[in-house]
Amino acid sequence: MLIWINGAFGAGKTQTAHELQRRLANAHVADPELLGYALHKMLPAHERGDFQDIPQWRSGVLETLQQAERAADRPVIVPMTIVRDDYFDEIVGGLRDRGVDVRHYALSATPQTLKTRLRSRLSTIVGFEDTWALSNIDRCVAALSNDRYATQVPTDELSIDEVVEWIAEDAQLPLVQPRMRPARYQLRRLAVGIRHIRL
Repeated sequence: MLIWINGAFGAGKTQTAHELQRRLANAHVADPELLGYALHKMLPAHERGDFQDIPQWRSGVLETLQQAERAADRPVIVPMTIVRDDYFDEIVGGLRDRGVDVRHYALSATPQTLKTRLRSRLSTIVGFEDTWALSNIDRCVAALSNDRYATQVPTDELSIDEVVEWIAEDAQLPLVQPRMRPARYQLRRLAVGIRHIRL
């Protein structure tokens, strides 16, 4: 099974993916951003736009996720924003056409909630504001409200724990680890955030 966690930037995809992995205790996080940044490093600066527009990123993600899902005897969790219908159909639709059991969840929130979350990120605190993510909020929110991107999970009033439990129940995945105590969770959240700062 492949759990695709979609959502606008700031929706909580990365934190949700890593907490879901921890609580399942037998899951793997496969982050397509890693392939995108690897491709950027191989290309001249003037060719480094949105890596989702690079055909080999899309084909590489499709092939790699299919391989990861087949090789794993556990759920594969994919935290990735994807809001172009054709790209969604190419990757998510392509996986489904190949027999992969993809459970897709779009974490939704209001634009104001997303802006607040983005501005509270560690990268912003240390002086790097992700203007690209902020400028794409409205586009992502509008696209992800479409039925194509079901199942939507409204997160404005939910904690990460509640989102994880919502997804696990819907996907019928038993959680074997309890919630963390608040102080320990904040340390883990900080560690996950540091590992995912993209400068």
